[in-house]
Amino acid sequence: MASKAQKLSIKVSSWKLYEPICPYSKYAQGFFISLMQPVSSPNDPIQTPLFNYPKTYSQHKHPIPTTHSSCDSPVFFKDYLFVVNEIRRVVKDFMTRSKGLRYVQGNGNVGSFGMNYSIEKRMSYFDYRDDGTEIPCGFLKKFPISDYDRLAMESCKGVVVVSAIFGDHDKIRQPKGLGYKTLDHVCFYMFVDDATLKQFHRHNLLSRKAKESKIGVWRIVKVSSQELYENPAMNGVIPKYLVHRLFPNSKYSIWVDAKMQLVVDPLLLLHSLVIEKDVDMAISKHPFYVHTMEEAMATARWKKCWDVDSLRIQIETYCENGLQPWSSKKHPYPSDVPDSAIILRKHGVANNMFSCLLYNELEAFNPRDQLPFAFVRDQMNPKLKINMFDVEVFEHVALEYRHNIKKSGFIITQPTRTKRAGLYPLANDSSRTKCDSYLEEMWGESRD
Repeated sequence: MASKAQKLSIKVSSWKLYEPICPYSKYAQGFFISLMQPVSSPNDPIQTPLFNYPKTYSQHKHPIPTTHSSCDSPVFFKDYLFVVNEIRRVVKDFMTRSKGLRYVQGNGNVGSFGMNYSIEKRMSYFDYRDDGTEIPCGFLKKFPISDYDRLAMESCKGVVVVSAIFGDHDKIRQPKGLGYKTLDHVCFYMFVDDATLKQFHRHNLLSRKAKESKIGVWRIVKVSSQELYENPAMNGVIPKYLVHRLFPNSKYSIWVDAKMQLVVDPLLLLHSLVIEKDVDMAISKHPFYVHTMEEAMATARWKKCWDVDSLRIQIETYCENGLQPWSSKKHPYPSDVPDSAIILRKHGVANNMFSCLLYNELEAFNPRDQLPFAFVRDQMNPKLKINMFDVEVFEHVALEYRHNIKKSGFIITQPTRTKRAGLYPLANDSSRTKCDSYLEEMWGESRD
């Protein structure tokens, strides 16, 4: 044990330690945490199962293997109790000095949930001047949840961890490595639709009679998706990017895709990746792509978007309105493409504005949130401070599982074949497109 501790440069005797995420396997998280405290210490993470699943629920037994074993920029966690007290302090300070955006208001129960503005209208909101302008940010129609759940969400005043399962597309999983005080300071909310809730009841994960539904740490919130978008993925975008509106009194949030399982305490993550870095958002870099166009091409190639014509129009719209490929000129942003399965946020003006503007782009085109990410980030004002951390860190703080491939309660309405982009006449018989200069610069960067 001592030799391992020496290799990790951890002084076990002090118990005021820094825990590295990299370069060691995430399967060894329990080893790191056990080094952080004496065996008898009450600060040990919760070791007992947070929820015992029935065998009929058939959770995936094995996560997807990771491809990275080390990283160039290891992240260190400070002592757990220090982090708890520090977050309590910054949340209290945040409450005394924070100011919020003003939002376009709807009429409650009629019309659409959001507003699909033109690109010119959407971009007119990119420059925020704190002059009382109202920002479009969904909620033109009431988000269809119970008043009981809504009041509970408004009472979450510190840190919230949010996830969603629509169309019974994933299994619900419990986070691991929670400290013994974490549940006193962190709210966990899982949004589900009727199809997912039906499976929870079928497997006896939930009681049909209880007013408040919980599975382990997760409070389950039923969303009437019939009143929202036909696309379940678009419904999942609402809690993912409008979390600051669903939880108006929360100061920090962590979004976790349902395919992910946290294995590091969320307070430790927030402190090391957001608070200590003094940023508005922390998000992983994509493991393969740097340029938006690379992600767009992969989206079409792997049939993540079935309407290639719409995808082409989206990217050409961005090229025409200022999207540039990533280059060293964009520093401190190290990439244009994130892996958005985990997003850590501070709910301030810059982050809330970015979330609203990005949501508007997703509603205008499709729920592939990596495509408008750089377009919004680079052109909005005030500038967003982002910690785009290494993918190796991402792989060490969470386990990734494959999506549930069962289709119970969810009818696939997508076409069986990907639409092929059509041929369109170009002005002056030119063979150039609106993204040619983007591609030339991107390929030029690749050759350097």
